[in-house]
This record gives sequence, C-alpha cells and structure tokens, in this order.
Amino acid sequence: MVYGAGLRIDKYLWYARLAPSRAHAQDLCESRRLRIDGRVVERASAQVRAGSVLSWARGPEIIVVRVEGLPERRGPYVEARQYYTDLSPQPEGPCDAGTSHAPLPEALALA
Repeated sequence: MVYGAGLRIDKYLWYARLAPSRAHAQDLCESRRLRIDGRVVERASAQVRAGSVLSWARGPEIIVVRVEGLPERRGPYVEARQYYTDLSPQPEGPCDAGTSHAPLPEALALA
C-alpha cells in the first residue's frame, strides 16, 4: 500500500542533481549502498517520498539528505537544491589536544 505521492529513487537522484546521470543513479541503487530511512535499496524502482532520509557513501564521506519535495523535471542546480536538505555529518579535522586554534581557511586546509 502506497501513502502519498512518490517518485522512483533513480529519477529523484537524477532530477535533484545528486547523481550525474540516471544510469549512475540506477547503478547506485542496485549496488545496495543506498538507504531510504535506514532500509537498504535493492532496485532503482523503489519509491521515495517527501520526508524520507537518504544516505550513501561517496568515497570516504557519508552523504545524508532529507527529501523536501519531489521535482517534476531535472532543472538547474539552484532549483534542484530546493528539493533536499543536506544532513551530512561535517568531517572533523585533526586537532591537537592541548591547543586551541582557529580553523584554517578552507584553501589552506586542503594544501
């Protein structure tokens, strides 16, 4: 039984610009690395709804987003960004236990 409007997860990832192509989104879904509300996604046809929380690993980082709405098309990034909220944990940088330093500017932290 389906409650509320839903959209295929592969289409959502592509429309919201969380995946570079629909084929990449389908591969992510079938890799069993993607979760919807903690449940492992096994197929690209799984339904996603507003309020769902999606999570997956991208390299060393964990991506966590909450679905805010369902787009009807793949629009520009500014428009697509309105359909999710980024809940990803912020990476913690190395710190010395005995010192308190202001964070480095981002450009210097990457060097």
